[in-house]
Amino acid sequence: MRNLIALIGGVLFGLGLALSNMMDPAKVLSFLDIAGDWDPSLMLVMGGAVAVTLPGFYLILKRPYPLFEKSFYLPGKHTIDRKLIGGAALFGLGWALAGLCPGPAVAGLATGNLKILAFVVAMLAGYRLMALIENRATSR
Repeated sequence: MRNLIALIGGVLFGLGLALSNMMDPAKVLSFLDIAGDWDPSLMLVMGGAVAVTLPGFYLILKRPYPLFEKSFYLPGKHTIDRKLIGGAALFGLGWALAGLCPGPAVAGLATGNLKILAFVVAMLAGYRLMALIENRATSR
């Protein structure tokens, strides 16, 4: 049942990304280009996401545990450090340069776009490289 719920959630997420055009790097880049030919329409997507997420989190987190798990898995770290700031900066830079972030990129694989495939391959290589760097740092 848990896998079915995950599948349904993933399909809904992908459909939302497709309907909002978030899988189109040109659309995202035009939203980020506030000094040029700015397209503010993705603000409606953000507003819709927040309008669903805030009440959803409020209702869900009032429960003692999720429907299909024994406990909630929430971040335990609440401090802002160099790794968080550096990661956020790299994420934002990558998003601004490519017009894609991980969710829309993975959903965009279904379009067969080779640029999106290249982005996903580079993203996965970056994840692996970071894991190797962190493993090396912790083993010292």
